[in-house]
Amino acid sequence: MKQDKWTAGALLGTSSAYWRGCALQAAVRLEIFSKLGDKQLDADTVADLTAADPRGMEYLLNAVSAMGLLLKEADLYSNSPETRELLCKDSGHYMGHIILHHHQILDGWAQLDTAVKTGAPVSKRSYGEDVERESFLMGMYNLAMGLAPGIAENIDLSGRNRLLDLGGGPGTYAVHFCLANPGLNGVIYDRSGTRSFAEETVAKFGVEGRVTFMAGDITTDPLPGGPYDVAWISHLLHSNGPEVCEQIIDKTVAAMEPGGLIMIHEFILDNTKDGPEFPALFSLNMLINNPHGQAYSQEELTAMLKKSGVHDIKRLPFQGPSDSAILCGVV
Repeated sequence: MKQDKWTAGALLGTSSAYWRGCALQAAVRLEIFSKLGDKQLDADTVADLTAADPRGMEYLLNAVSAMGLLLKEADLYSNSPETRELLCKDSGHYMGHIILHHHQILDGWAQLDTAVKTGAPVSKRSYGEDVERESFLMGMYNLAMGLAPGIAENIDLSGRNRLLDLGGGPGTYAVHFCLANPGLNGVIYDRSGTRSFAEETVAKFGVEGRVTFMAGDITTDPLPGGPYDVAWISHLLHSNGPEVCEQIIDKTVAAMEPGGLIMIHEFILDNTKDGPEFPALFSLNMLINNPHGQAYSQEELTAMLKKSGVHDIKRLPFQGPSDSAILCGVV
């Protein structure tokens, strides 16, 4: 949402907003919320549990308490109901992985001016490929788990038989579309490195006989396993430039039956591209980390679909928490 009026206070609050993010990220990295669990502990005890300096820990606990993430009574700290649900690792709604991913890309954001000058990604410190990959994949899984059941229940796929979840990673959406539609089978198509995660997700929800994984690179390989009568493309196009996006849509359409439904889930910009705020900022995230990626406007995505022969294109009445939206059309 755009700032109505920029004051000195609003400018300072925006400029220092990363302080809040860094405090949250540090608390997640140190597993403070998980260590507290259902307990009330003093700062020295939390410092011992996290192998941290008592003075530093007291300052961090007070800061996240001031943010409302922890509750403080006398010298004791405890989780708020929200942090107990969202930031403790034993919770089914744990959001820590995506917060760790945000921490891992912070070094790049500090060099945004360089990325803007060069138009290219910047060099960033590495936390290790496996660590970064786990944070990203688990973060995407946790976010999708918050959205997929509701999306699947509210999109009518009755009478359709075969779904392609393109670049589906852990396959969260394929699984939930199939759970909501007993006559539907699904294929998760992604690079081979996500196979084990996807197969774990499929097994967890008991749909092994209906959802399978196929490995490949959508930018270079043909799509196997068709024809499909539903295709779901979620947060894949923003990692690619317009030409590759058109190629991806062309390949998808070619693998579908006439009358098939293609759905694109993205952070969609207004046609003027100066809003909503999150998709506009997300284009900067792509600039920092990706040589070609960007957020696209509804007009741009619609043009890509039309170029591939898709018709009856419409935007579904859905808005995600980061201004994600769904466009669909008929092949």
